[in-house]
Amino acid sequence: MKSQDTPFEGGPMDGRVLPVLLGMTGHPPKTYRIPVPDAAGGPPTVLVYRRVPRGHSKIGVVRGWKYQYAAEGDKGAGRLGGKVRWPWSKPDDGPSGKPDDATG
Repeated sequence: MKSQDTPFEGGPMDGRVLPVLLGMTGHPPKTYRIPVPDAAGGPPTVLVYRRVPRGHSKIGVVRGWKYQYAAEGDKGAGRLGGKVRWPWSKPDDGPSGKPDDATG
């Protein structure tokens, strides 16, 4: 498997560069989770980092990737709050009742 040295920004891993395995497309994973053991023997804390572009060329091609610390963890995964939204899905925060009902 191929790996790439990828920098980490923010959080406890700030400034470190780790080799990250690349997927079949040649990109590192979108999220990188690092379990940190608890000193008291409790459940481990999981640090979550999200992949962001390191820079762009003049024509807009991504020049590499870096990981940025996500303090909210897995709760804020993705642009839409961590839930997959399909075009045929019903909206979550819509008015209740029928569309032609005047009382809602």
